[in-house]
Amino acid sequence: MKNMKLVLLLNDKLPLGVMANTAAILGISLGRQFPEVVGEDVTDGSGFTHKGIVKVPVPVLKGSEEGLKELRRRLYDPQYEDLTVVDFSDVARRCQVYEEYVDKAASVDESRYSYLGLAVCGDAKKVNSLTGAMPLMR
Repeated sequence: MKNMKLVLLLNDKLPLGVMANTAAILGISLGRQFPEVVGEDVTDGSGFTHKGIVKVPVPVLKGSEEGLKELRRRLYDPQYEDLTVVDFSDVARRCQVYEEYVDKAASVDESRYSYLGLAVCGDAKKVNSLTGAMPLMR
């Protein structure tokens, strides 16, 4: 985990609630891929237990719809195949149940996707080369 970086990138034109939902979806999905980034449960001074949280920083960056789409395209390049990418798109957001998303995704060409957010995890140098110029979400 020492040379690993994890970032969330959100479309900065989304309403705040949609941004929060997108970040939650990306985080949960990425956590499934990397359960080792979640620490063990901790006990506070009163004896109460708190579930483990992520052990690495997770910067949340912002980008335009076009910028996210271009970044997603770049991430399909074989030089980035060692990075783990989770995306959340308009195709997924419009579906009520997962099976509907599976069917819809199969019928929509990627060129018609609009990305609400991306999560990228892997070699810190590669992740920085792709996202280093993107500003923090504030």
